[in-house]
Amino acid sequence: MLTGRLYLPRWEGRRKPLMYAQPVPPFLEYTQRLKDRESRVAHLERVQHRAGTIRLLMVLAAAGLAWESLHAHALAFWWVLLPAVAFVAVAIHHSRVLQARDLAQRGVVFYRNGFARIEDRWAGAGQTGDAFNDPHHVYACDLDLFGHGSLFELLSTARTRMGEHTLAKWLLSPASVDQIAERHAAVQELRDQLDLREDLAVLGDQARAGVHPDDLLGWAKGPNGMKPDWLRWLAAALVLAAIAAAVVWWVYGIAMFFLLIVLIEGLARYRLRSPLLAVLQGSEQAFRNLDLLAGVLKRIEQHRFSAPRLQTLQRQLWSHRVKSSDAIAHLSTIVEFIRARGNALTKPLDIPLMYSVQVGFAAERWRSAHGDAVQSWLDVIGEIEALLSLATYSYEHPDDPFPELVQGEPCFEGTELGHPLIPAARCVRNSVHLSEGRQVFLVSGSNMSGKSTLLRSVGINAVLAMAGAPVRAQHLRMTPLQVGASIRVSDSLQEGSSRFYAEITRLRKVYDLASGDPTLLFLLDELLQGTNSKDRRIGSEGIVRALLARRAIGLVSTHDLTLADIGSTLNGHLYNVHFQEEFVDGKMYFDYKLQEGLVTKTNGLALMRSIGLEV
Repeated sequence: MLTGRLYLPRWEGRRKPLMYAQPVPPFLEYTQRLKDRESRVAHLERVQHRAGTIRLLMVLAAAGLAWESLHAHALAFWWVLLPAVAFVAVAIHHSRVLQARDLAQRGVVFYRNGFARIEDRWAGAGQTGDAFNDPHHVYACDLDLFGHGSLFELLSTARTRMGEHTLAKWLLSPASVDQIAERHAAVQELRDQLDLREDLAVLGDQARAGVHPDDLLGWAKGPNGMKPDWLRWLAAALVLAAIAAAVVWWVYGIAMFFLLIVLIEGLARYRLRSPLLAVLQGSEQAFRNLDLLAGVLKRIEQHRFSAPRLQTLQRQLWSHRVKSSDAIAHLSTIVEFIRARGNALTKPLDIPLMYSVQVGFAAERWRSAHGDAVQSWLDVIGEIEALLSLATYSYEHPDDPFPELVQGEPCFEGTELGHPLIPAARCVRNSVHLSEGRQVFLVSGSNMSGKSTLLRSVGINAVLAMAGAPVRAQHLRMTPLQVGASIRVSDSLQEGSSRFYAEITRLRKVYDLASGDPTLLFLLDELLQGTNSKDRRIGSEGIVRALLARRAIGLVSTHDLTLADIGSTLNGHLYNVHFQEEFVDGKMYFDYKLQEGLVTKTNGLALMRSIGLEV
């Protein structure tokens, strides 16, 4: 949030700082800015309607003056130029007003989306990240990282695919402690940079304009086929010769020299047809929305950062002493020349002026100069957009702290943990403390009591912590952890596997993680429920024992009370907790509060009777 200042929007959309005693809450800041953008949109709508009316009047005036000049002969014809010039001036002004209105309108959308996130109305309004979902990942589906109403949809404010990809990568794999510390410093700086976040959000002509990094990289790193280099000088010499021959033809009527040079140019063009096709045609996707890419780069280049990681990223936006934004803007100009080859005016002059060849050499020069730097630029944009996404979440949820990462024996000590995807008004918080001597929580309880939600709350906060984001908790102290979950597994007709086989396959993946670094935090919901009670009892104890042997910590949930006594063989490392419900006048009520010990009630039969089943 803003610290120590109140910013009042000025007409041009910037803010005039005034001293203020307390930080401005995000809701109030968004309210103030939204009203400013909405009033600006309304004003510009009125201005553009007036400009449209004036343009129409200029057309009518020009028509009237033309009539008086050509038919009545009352005026000289040059009088028609006055409304024509005025029309052009008003048209230019009208275009700028429309651009300013669209910019303000995108600002309105930006702050309305912010309100939706603050008020827990965001589900279905953002990018779901479905392209990054992997049903075989060890926790992505279990913790709702992607899809409608997912963590990705809540967090992502990225404008480019690089930003979306980077954020998804951070959520899918834990960072190192040093990387997390760098991200914390960057997020703490960026969360107060509301102008920067808005400027990047309103760039581009479309609300969801995108950049296609794979296609752009493929083109930028393509092989140089415009060889040998002397062909470039030959092409330039032939153009000059063709122009001179055309002058000779015009003055002296001798066409032979011109036709001979055009023939030579045609042969040279044929010699370069394959490399020209590669460098000019490339991929249509590669050249889409280069203006958005240049705008994002320019805004990042202009900003003054203080966090070390942000300064490092900013220094990477150069190539041979050329700013990345200038290089991309130059490429955008070259692309316009490439697209102009199909114009009716350009086609007849293509061979005499060697137009395609000249443009091809220009594109090749750009690739030679900056092609190797494109990957670095895209990586910078991706990381900064991912950091801005985390910063936006931090700004809009000021009560969510950064976790405390410590070294030593594996631990996860979360006080008042909540689930960030559950609206604050309905979110019930619980504390979970896993550490030496209490490495496993066995969570018992009846159906719908909150067992799976607790496991997901622990898991999603661990993922946020290891991505460098704030967490939904009063406080979270933990060692570096790698999450492995078996919560949402099912059978698959396509893969020919039963639910039990799918579960044990996932458990093997979780077990393999336990031997790696960082330490495993396992989340096992209704462990081995797809087999008989005897095998389930023996198998569950064996799995937990094997995970503990590898210093893993975690939670296991069950509503099968026959599993409750497996802790007696685990040397006190397992701790029993439970959720309880109450029946009042035939209705079931849950408080979703975690309690110590084993559950003492079951509700399966009561649930069946409550819907009319005679049992």
